This record gives sequence, structure tokens and C-alpha cells, in this order.
Amino acid sequence: MSDIQIRDDRAAGRLEAVGDGEVVGHIEYFVLESPSRALVPVHTIVEPAHEGKGIAGSLARELYGIAEREGVPVAPLCPYVVKWAARHPDEAPKADPELLSAAKEWLVAHPGRF
Repeated sequence: MSDIQIRDDRAAGRLEAVGDGEVVGHIEYFVLESPSRALVPVHTIVEPAHEGKGIAGSLARELYGIAEREGVPVAPLCPYVVKWAARHPDEAPKADPELLSAAKEWLVAHPGRF
């Protein structure tokens, strides 16, 4: 497999890992607007044939990189991203409890979105 490229499909709410022309993993997320803007990852999925290759970690790292470049925090609801952030506190600032609460409320208010 060639190198993995990561692309942000903001309109679809997907950060995708692409290798050899196919999506091999992704993070589904949304942009929280209130009480302040934040990126909220909800699910991380890597295709079974590509597990164990660091793809999920690369996706999480890029999500935090995007957030940093945009000057917004990440409020992770995805269990994988929560664990990744705990292992990489230098790259993943601790989430604001108020934003986490607002993100959870957003999910309840938008059933079927994820």
C-alpha cells in the first residue's frame, strides 16, 4: 500500500484516511457552534484489513492538528479519540467539560446524525 493521505471532508463531517485510492479509515465528527466553536469527533472506524497500522492514531493526530490551526478546541466523544488524547497530552489539550456537555446535548438533539 502506498502512503496514507488524510483529507478533511468538512461538509460530510468526515476526516478520511485514503490509501491506494480507497478510504481505509475515518473519523466522523461535527462542528459545535455553541457555547463556542469546537470539533467533536464521534466515531473512529478503520477497515479491518488496515487495522494495526496506526491509521486511527494518524486520524486523531490530524484532527487535533486541524483544531490547532483553526484555533478551536476538540471535545472528543469518540472513545478511541478520548483514549488517544489521554496518551498524547502534549498534542491533545484536555477538553473543556462545558463543551463536552454541550456536544452530548447536540447529539441528543440530532438523533440519527451518527
